Amino acid sequence: MKIAALLAACLLTACSGLTESLVVKQFTLRDQDTLKEGDPMVRNEKMRRLYGAVSLEERKSKLGQYYTALWSADAGVEKEIVFSYQQGGSRIKKMRSSIPVGTSEGKQEFAIIGDDYFENGRVLAWKMDLLVGGETIASKKSYLWE
Repeated sequence: MKIAALLAACLLTACSGLTESLVVKQFTLRDQDTLKEGDPMVRNEKMRRLYGAVSLEERKSKLGQYYTALWSADAGVEKEIVFSYQQGGSRIKKMRSSIPVGTSEGKQEFAIIGDDYFENGRVLAWKMDLLVGGETIASKKSYLWE
C-alpha cells in the first residue's frame, strides 16, 4: 500500500514540472522537394511551409529560415517578443511582435525568407526575448550570439 502511494506521488511530481516561459524552435527550408525526405516529420514540416504556393516562384519565395517562439506569461500585462538576428554583415536586425493583453500563452513566428534570405544570406546568430511590461523575463539565444 505504501509503495503504491509512493509511486503515485512520484508520478504526479514528475508531471508537474515547471514549464519554460519561452521556447524557440527553428526550421530551415532549403529546397522545394518533399519526396526525397526520408523522415516523415521533416517532410510534413516542409509541406506545411510550402502550403498554398503553386508556382515555382511562389515556392522559391517560401525558402529560408523559420523561428517559432512558444511563450507563456501573465495575461494581465502588455507583452512583446523581440527577435534580434545577424545575417552576413555585422548589423543586427530586429523583428517585434506585440501580444494583446488578456492572453497568457501562445505562439509567434518569425521568418527570414524569400529575397531577404537570398540577398542577405542565412542567419548566423539570433536572440529571442520575451518582454512583459517592458522588462525582459525570458531570453533564448544561439551559440554564436555575443
